[in-house]
Amino acid sequence: MNSGNSGKISQPRVTVCLLTTAFFTAFGSSFLYGYNLSVVNAASPFVRHFMNRTWIERYGTPIESDTLTLLWSITVSIMAIGGLCGAIANKHLLKVLGRRGTLLASNCFSLVAAVLQATGEKADSFEMIIIGRFIIGINTGISLSTVPIYLGEIAPRHIRGSICHFHSNIITMGVVIGQILGLPEVLGQESRWNFLFAFIALPPLSQLTVLSYMPESPRYLLIDKKDVAGAEIAFKRFLGKDNVTTELEEAQAESQAQNNVQTISVLGILRSKAVRWQIITVIISVPCNQFSGGSALLYYCSRILSEAGLSKSLISYMTIGVGGAGLISCIISALVIEHVGRKPLLIVGFSGMAVFYSLTTVFINIQDRVSWMPYLSFACIMVVFSCFVFGPAATLPIVVTELFEQSYRPAAFLIFGTAFWLCNFIMGLVFPFMQEALDTYTFLVFVVVCATVSVYLFIVLPETKNRTFMEISQSFAKRNKVSNVPTAQQELPIPQETQTETV
Repeated sequence: MNSGNSGKISQPRVTVCLLTTAFFTAFGSSFLYGYNLSVVNAASPFVRHFMNRTWIERYGTPIESDTLTLLWSITVSIMAIGGLCGAIANKHLLKVLGRRGTLLASNCFSLVAAVLQATGEKADSFEMIIIGRFIIGINTGISLSTVPIYLGEIAPRHIRGSICHFHSNIITMGVVIGQILGLPEVLGQESRWNFLFAFIALPPLSQLTVLSYMPESPRYLLIDKKDVAGAEIAFKRFLGKDNVTTELEEAQAESQAQNNVQTISVLGILRSKAVRWQIITVIISVPCNQFSGGSALLYYCSRILSEAGLSKSLISYMTIGVGGAGLISCIISALVIEHVGRKPLLIVGFSGMAVFYSLTTVFINIQDRVSWMPYLSFACIMVVFSCFVFGPAATLPIVVTELFEQSYRPAAFLIFGTAFWLCNFIMGLVFPFMQEALDTYTFLVFVVVCATVSVYLFIVLPETKNRTFMEISQSFAKRNKVSNVPTAQQELPIPQETQTETV
């Protein structure tokens, strides 16, 4: 759609239905990912003590240090294995249950996980905590793929980035809430730490209460289910207007372009020339997002700050400072994304991380010479996390949603989720050992990753703000060496059964 046409179309207002759906979608799902990133750091000393105590009761001897480190690394990183399982299952859930239905169904995993982790101490079983982490991983694996799709499909084009930002804002809010609840004055005590895990049940219960009365994605209803009447009703509720002809026509145009193409399989999307560079972008940027170290900062924040030379009595409060800086940064990102665009946020985020990781390395190596140098290290870590949230963490899921048309999106998010969770698992498991091996030069690995992906995105990624999904796909036509027509018509001749069923 050209800019001339866009100027003649009245922009839909932001409705209570749209905001309510966006908030409770993110709070019941995205929140749990952020919360479980930070709460595991807050609960670390108590769970490790519980593991050692249980080991002594079972075997009559304290657990060896290396074994405890390995057990704790598994506890931290096994959420990523659950996330991988959830991401793999998500493609089929989206097809059968829809976007909203998938989110509602995934709440059963978070409720079971809350019970297992909250009662593990009473049952003298640290295995219950590990299993609970795996199950909450399944929930987050489903959620992190579904929430951006759902929000991207219900939001008007002119505020799509801002609505999708609920996802990252609420993740960061979950990080901060987990850090606050983990304070010694709240739940960070030997007698209360199991309530940190019990809290996990509250967000899904709120989502079940509210989201059950909100509409399904109108694009899913029209394009996937061919339910024009249902899509019209959903558009009217989300947009708050009676005439939704423009939105229906846009969705129908995409539907007609894909009439001869079933929902594309992973094998189909990997073979397709029409989305080759979109997939390459996902395969490069998602692992770099994880290997940039942003998630590791949350998993092991206390340990990182301790090794930066900061007082142990201050570390709990400083972790809140890191999370709070990230939340402010995420809010700023949401406010500017529709003005600045997606591409600059990603490049600034990754580049900023590279610069301040380098400075952190310098400051940590000279901290013994200057008494106030640890505080400079802390300030740099705050800026690193702020850059991570401002750019890659907040913006990448939005971009992945926008790079693909409807028939490609489930398979694209399966690839996104698989890469995300595999790399998340590797990072969570390997980082403690990487710290031991590289010591004060650990962050230099992240400098290389961040600098590399910044250059790639600058060269390859087009701007996607305020463009339709079809326009974005067509912007890759020259690089993909296909004619400038809707990508659904560019498919390779893959058998229909393979397109529909292959994972």
